Amino acid sequence: MAEAYIVDAVRSAGGRRNGALSHVHPADLAGDVLSALVARTGIDPTSVEDVVLGCVTQVGEQSFAFARNAVLASTLPETVPAVTVDRQCGSSQQAVQFAAQAVMSGTQDVVIAAGAESMSRVPMLSNQQGVGTGPISDRIRKRFGVEGFSQFEGAEMMARKYGYSRETLDRFALHSHELAAKAIALGAFDEEIVPITVETPDGTLQHSVDEGVRADSSLEKLGALKTLTEGGVITAGNASQICDGASAVLVVSERALKAHGLVPLARIHAMTVTGGDPVIMLEEPIAATQKLLERAGMAIGDIDLYEVNEAFAPVPLAWLEVLGGDAERLNVHGGSIALGHPLGSSGTKLMATLVHALRRHGKRYGLQTMCEAGGIANAMIVEAL
Repeated sequence: MAEAYIVDAVRSAGGRRNGALSHVHPADLAGDVLSALVARTGIDPTSVEDVVLGCVTQVGEQSFAFARNAVLASTLPETVPAVTVDRQCGSSQQAVQFAAQAVMSGTQDVVIAAGAESMSRVPMLSNQQGVGTGPISDRIRKRFGVEGFSQFEGAEMMARKYGYSRETLDRFALHSHELAAKAIALGAFDEEIVPITVETPDGTLQHSVDEGVRADSSLEKLGALKTLTEGGVITAGNASQICDGASAVLVVSERALKAHGLVPLARIHAMTVTGGDPVIMLEEPIAATQKLLERAGMAIGDIDLYEVNEAFAPVPLAWLEVLGGDAERLNVHGGSIALGHPLGSSGTKLMATLVHALRRHGKRYGLQTMCEAGGIANAMIVEAL
């Protein structure tokens, strides 16, 4: 089977809610990242055969063929098509998988996988408002014995199942901030972040540093936060931050590498997506990783770095526990608790961090997985080159 290669992977710095990036239309934010990716790789823009872009809240400024609008807001020519993907939090990781499948099948040679989400301008769940009774039908409620599906309750269920205390979750959250603050100080994100020019009422600025990291956080501060449910252990402090951001990955075939004189950063080694319990829902990255490792003929010890999305602290903690992973290899530059989780952008955002971290630390194999609403999870292994 043909191989799929990652030539480059870039992202904007995360913008906190109502922060710097809230001044940028999401189509323009995505367009800027697409333009930067093309400029950095030096590829002929007319050779891009498709843009697959993840976005979760497809309403308002993120509606009406959002991926196509991102292309039209970029330096790419209007001849480049685009499609918007919604696999919830894994939308742009699925975009990478679709891009890789297109390349590996031989139907396309140059595809951009991307993601964008402005959670400030297009609030989470705002696309569920309007006509009808909502996305969960009576048939689904009856089948699973619930009134609805809640990621917050799913996180609480995981914490209870694995016996994680509030202090355990807060300690994990604090460590995420510490790792992210250290990574910023050491310039670990410099290769993956592309500056975004932002026009604000106070003037023009260049946004290039993740806004959500709290270098001054402490267990005391985290412990003072209220839980999201009475008697629970999940708080805003041990869950991912609302975030604005965009990211993109250039995926090409070996033929395209030669034709365009490109040098790859990584090779996509294996990938999968699985579905499981939609009620607890956030546990599925465990099963997805187990299936992926089996398919790749690898063990968890063969993987040098892991990016497991920190949607809620119990997710990566349970993943480590069940898989027998090494905590020192997990989210080595911090995760979504510190850096933010811009929903549809997070898949390609984490891929940018993983690919560049592998090269920075001189490692070979990296694994990325994400929990997704509905009990779905994507998982992928890449090999740094």
